[in-house]
Amino acid sequence: MASQPPTLSGKQAVLAAMPDHPAIKALLAWKPDALSDAKFDFGELTLTIASREIRAACSTVQAAGYNFFEDMTAVDWYPLAPRFQLSYHILSHALKERIRLRVLLDEAEPSVASIVPVWPGANFFEREVFDLFGIRFADHPDLRRIMLPDDWTGHPLRKDYPVEGYR
Repeated sequence: MASQPPTLSGKQAVLAAMPDHPAIKALLAWKPDALSDAKFDFGELTLTIASREIRAACSTVQAAGYNFFEDMTAVDWYPLAPRFQLSYHILSHALKERIRLRVLLDEAEPSVASIVPVWPGANFFEREVFDLFGIRFADHPDLRRIMLPDDWTGHPLRKDYPVEGYR
């Protein structure tokens, strides 16, 4: 059984251990301060991107060979701050590897730019996250509920949503 590469946590440790990684090189060449953290664990690279830079970061890794948007999801870390985490899973067929771009959002303004202009396949994933978590995606072409009725109150995957719904 092959052993897993060691866990690397923290931006500086990952950058020192993986200086030639295509996604890291591309992001650092584009805008070094957009990359706020990095982690390599269980063979997966997670890069934390400043929320205001996610669309441009997606374009940057796309140009570096990461050609396929797989999916995205959200996590509610309530009561911690920042409360919300968006995770974008992106694949490079040529490199045969996957990366995760992560964005952290505060509860007061859970909004981020839509990546639909970069990857149209993100459309339904962003609508799902909007519907279930209440996170807004600026410049989304059709941001409306996708799973719940239009008159539904609240966002049921938020941890502060009542188990039996609002009465």
